[in-house]
Amino acid sequence: MENIAIVGVGQTVCARRREETFEQLVFEAATKALADAGAEIGDIDNVVTVSNDFWDGRTISSMAVQEAAGGWHKDISTVEGDGAFGAFYGVMRILSGSFDTALVVGHIKGSEGVMNLITNAMFDPIYQRSLGIDATAAAALQARIYMQMSGATERDFARVSVKNHGQAMKNPFAQLPMKLTLKDVLESRPIAEPLKLLDCSPISDGAAAVVLSNRRGLKRFKKDPVWIRGVGHCTDAFNLGYRDLARSRSLGEAAKKAYKMAKIKDPLKELDVAELYDAYSYMELMWYEGLGLAPEGEGKQLIREGATALGGVLPVNPSGGVLSGHPVIVAGLIRLIEATLQVRGEADKRQVKGAKTALAQGINGPCGQAHCVFIVGA
Repeated sequence: MENIAIVGVGQTVCARRREETFEQLVFEAATKALADAGAEIGDIDNVVTVSNDFWDGRTISSMAVQEAAGGWHKDISTVEGDGAFGAFYGVMRILSGSFDTALVVGHIKGSEGVMNLITNAMFDPIYQRSLGIDATAAAALQARIYMQMSGATERDFARVSVKNHGQAMKNPFAQLPMKLTLKDVLESRPIAEPLKLLDCSPISDGAAAVVLSNRRGLKRFKKDPVWIRGVGHCTDAFNLGYRDLARSRSLGEAAKKAYKMAKIKDPLKELDVAELYDAYSYMELMWYEGLGLAPEGEGKQLIREGATALGGVLPVNPSGGVLSGHPVIVAGLIRLIEATLQVRGEADKRQVKGAKTALAQGINGPCGQAHCVFIVGA
């Protein structure tokens, strides 16, 4: 694959409610990414916007933010889903040979939607929606199935929440930086058994953007490139009944593609830091296994041993992860931004010392149906 680099990143602060409009959030993130790259909008050949009509509450929602994203009189593409997949598409646009550079921007105002109604609408309209199932109910089902397969406990899930909310205290962009105890998590309000309030990510507003370039386009930018060493994407069946919910086959396949491209054979040893999409606490343990960081059913050992905390063998989510701020559509792109900052050595108080190779993951669909995995390095 031709080398593609990340040369600019920008993100807004995640919050339960931002007073700014969609357009203002997009403009803020895009402006920050361009400034970070030392560039102007004229240096961008292609713009990719990432949005969702249901969350935005309007049809063809991507069209309304084109000007704010710098798409005026430019070639513009749209992606509906997580921002990591938008970045993946931005890479593909450059690899097509038609463009040297791309700006990828994702946005969400979760505060203006009703999460359970919106995520209920993604299920089968005849057989499933009437049951009231939504993203959290489906996640609770998956969490219980995973517990039965792996022997992981609610206490193990709580350890993830304590770790990630605590690490978020070092991240100025996080929505929920908190010093928690296991008791705090285990005694928080039940949401959908076995998940409790502090096992679940919050509803958030926010936006994020990245600037991508091939080698030919690098002369337009001032920032040292962070190279995309590997990337992989894979999706599983949509219907939950067609999948083994205790295992993530699609993540495993996406990771294999990314590792092969990046020439990584032992990810636990060769990666320096990972940013994972932990929409619910149990997911982080499942993703350890899907990514090959732990054997099947043994993700719990990594969290019990502190291996994925800051200072551990492989720090995971030093930013606080999605549990500490979940702007749907944007969250996977933020994982890529945080991985980029780590490789640059610009992650401030959340910096992993000596980080040179980082992994970022995004997901789409119920219970992690589709996964996108990036490996980035200096």
